[in-house]
Amino acid sequence: MASVARTVSAPHSRFVVVQPLRRKLCAGCRRGPLAMLILEDAAPRCLDCADLGHLVFLPRGDTALTRRAREESGLSAVVVRFNRRKGRYERQGVLVEEAALTRAEERCLADAEARRRRRVRDARRRAAQDKRFAEAFAAEILRLFPGCPQDRAHGIAGHASLRGSGRVGRSAAGRALTEGAVVSAVVASVRHLDTPYDRLLMSGLPRYEARRQIAAGVEARLRTWREASPPHMEPPHTEPTRTEPTRVDGDEGRAAGAASC
Repeated sequence: MASVARTVSAPHSRFVVVQPLRRKLCAGCRRGPLAMLILEDAAPRCLDCADLGHLVFLPRGDTALTRRAREESGLSAVVVRFNRRKGRYERQGVLVEEAALTRAEERCLADAEARRRRRVRDARRRAAQDKRFAEAFAAEILRLFPGCPQDRAHGIAGHASLRGSGRVGRSAAGRALTEGAVVSAVVASVRHLDTPYDRLLMSGLPRYEARRQIAAGVEARLRTWREASPPHMEPPHTEPTRTEPTRVDGDEGRAAGAASC
């Protein structure tokens, strides 16, 4: 826990409170197990011993309420808990003064409708941005792999560029539409949809070995899509052949002229 202060950014508070994963006792009053603690000289202290016992806990989730509660509170602390799977501390909420929380709630109620409308506008704007980006991503896939079916390219682009997914399309390289990011998205799609990769993983085969076994199949599909002609392109337009009128000479011409009169 000694690295909590280094792994958690708390721009408006100098206090970081931890929700421990293991049973901890206060080094001062020996009470415990502690639901929350603060480290002082690498020793756990309960909130009462740290003079934070009068603060109330506000869980994360409402950004506006959290921001306003911290603005209103003269004393506050960030609450974190260690995520073993991700190997880092993550914010769980904040501790603020109860009166400050009440004032923040009143402010939020006063402009709740305006903030709701703003969220709707922002959601529409983000949806339009995401659609344009997915279309650009699909166009880049088709440029690099002209033989890729058009619906497949759009499916890959939509999956890779999903907001908040953490996939390659949302990375800096993906947003820049670099060739490496686009190819990685296509490779991932081929791996899961066109090879027995998933079945190999479910059978217990290590990931690196499963990838080795399907590597040839992935490369064959990519080579086919690279070298094939675009299935979505129409054949080139050609002008109709013009035919010259039949030339009639002599008696046949004079007969044709008389018939037309």
